[in-house]
Amino acid sequence: MTAILENTAPVRVSTRRDFWRGVRRVLRRKPSRIAGVVILALFALMAIFGPMVYPSPLPRDDDALYAAPSLAHPFGTDFEGTDVLALVVTGARYVILTGVATAVIAVALGTALGLVAGFHRGRWDSVLMRLTDLQLTIPGLPLLLVLTTIWKFDSPLEMGLVLGLLGWGGVARAVRSQTLSLRERGFIEAARGLGLSTRHIVIRELLPGMAPYIAMNVLIAVTGAIYAQVGLFFLGVLPFDSNNWGVMLNLAVFGGGALTSTAALPYLLAPLLAILLLTLGIVLIVDAMDEIFNPRLRED
Repeated sequence: MTAILENTAPVRVSTRRDFWRGVRRVLRRKPSRIAGVVILALFALMAIFGPMVYPSPLPRDDDALYAAPSLAHPFGTDFEGTDVLALVVTGARYVILTGVATAVIAVALGTALGLVAGFHRGRWDSVLMRLTDLQLTIPGLPLLLVLTTIWKFDSPLEMGLVLGLLGWGGVARAVRSQTLSLRERGFIEAARGLGLSTRHIVIRELLPGMAPYIAMNVLIAVTGAIYAQVGLFFLGVLPFDSNNWGVMLNLAVFGGGALTSTAALPYLLAPLLAILLLTLGIVLIVDAMDEIFNPRLRED
């Protein structure tokens, strides 16, 4: 048994090296995937540095209300004469931070519970899966509507916490299934035969094998969180204390009449374009990851 585990070390190093070669090969095969990386990097920079680039509060021009797109204002201005591009850039931080916080919480909880349930099975499995089934039956939108009456969600982390606690059930189910498959593999049996602790087996043996699947779930959870929070702000059930894309959509449609007048149309299209581009970037990255981690999908 000792010889088996000792021989796995150079194999893992070689596998890791081959993995990164495969990543570069998959990205180069389709330029659209490189575009996905660029798009995500651009939005990450917007979230980090956007509020630093544009002053707070944003300048207003009372003589340029709903101004048409121009070199000075590529997406025009809003009902207060504020540059729409500046609103999109500064609003990216709330949206993306909420998405990342939601993904981290949902995937971390779901992965932890799924690993424990799938590895231990028995009573642990029954209890945790019943808890997961209960979570999956909770209606997310009605609960969020109720919470908005007592919670203002001023911070993106607060919003991410609630969305994350409402979104871990599906991840837990999927991770449990993966764990049940991996726990019967030879390297797990070898680790058990050596008397290694359960913590070591789960963290050092099982978790790395599930890292690709977990990474894909993180990106998918980010997309779902973006739609959820933007939808809540668009419906007007959350206070407009923070600048974000959902607030822009609400004000453009219900305040500016963007659906009936062309004056506020750029104010409506700018956040929609931002959401579309961010979703496109995530989809392209998930497509690349799917091919990287699924050899059957790789092209010759």
